[in-house]
Amino acid sequence: YYSVQIGEETRKLEEVLAELQKYFNRKIQMRRQIVSVLTYPTIVLLVTVLVLYFMLTKVVPMFSSVFRQFGSELPKTTQWIIKISNHSGLIFSIFFMVVIGLVVTHYSLRNKDSYRAFTSKMILRIPYFGNLIRKIYISRFCQSMNLLITSKTTLLTSLSLTSKMIDFYPIEQSIIQIKTDITKGASLHESLKKHSIYENKLVSMVEVAEQINQLDTMFERLTEQYNEDINHQTKMIGVILEPLIIIVIGVIVGVIMISMYAPMFDLSKIINN
Repeated sequence: YYSVQIGEETRKLEEVLAELQKYFNRKIQMRRQIVSVLTYPTIVLLVTVLVLYFMLTKVVPMFSSVFRQFGSELPKTTQWIIKISNHSGLIFSIFFMVVIGLVVTHYSLRNKDSYRAFTSKMILRIPYFGNLIRKIYISRFCQSMNLLITSKTTLLTSLSLTSKMIDFYPIEQSIIQIKTDITKGASLHESLKKHSIYENKLVSMVEVAEQINQLDTMFERLTEQYNEDINHQTKMIGVILEPLIIIVIGVIVGVIMISMYAPMFDLSKIINN
């Protein structure tokens, strides 16, 4: 909306619409790629939860009833699995209540600054994923700045509109301080350097762009570089997560089955004797 308004005021609506097309095209492509990468792991995790629920509520009780008939002492792991099975209904109820509670809490507090500051800080601390999310929003920052500066918008106006286009608390708050610094006479790269959300590469490239007066071109190149990094990292998520999830599922199911079958061998020896 604001970009179109600027295009109308500066009589560069055609250029602004062309840049907006690039902006939304990149945004949609990035979203589709992330969704496609995370779809398989999400489905596998849901199936894993259902399999665990079935094993703990149906399979394990069948074995435990057999073990009770013989009255022999069971291995520690088997005892733990049986105890978990006996309380599986309560455990899964608490799990789903916690998930629902987190979702409700998120939607009720998502517009509060304190909650947004806390959640964004936690997200950025997640190994690997935090760095990926940082790059996604920095890419949007660069793309928005390129769009607005190309439309011959002033730097302060571009920053103000960028903060409205990017719904990420650390960048929104940093832009407020950056605008204040620029008003006092500081350069853009000096203001960016004060905030940890922006990488040193971005600050250095912006410094060079300010010296040669090519901010719009530099932001376009930075957008392309960050998009390439994001594409590579999202592909690596699929490469790493798929075998990792299979290993985790195999370990969980294997522990349950070994814990259930190990006493059966002991019982067969007792029967033979």
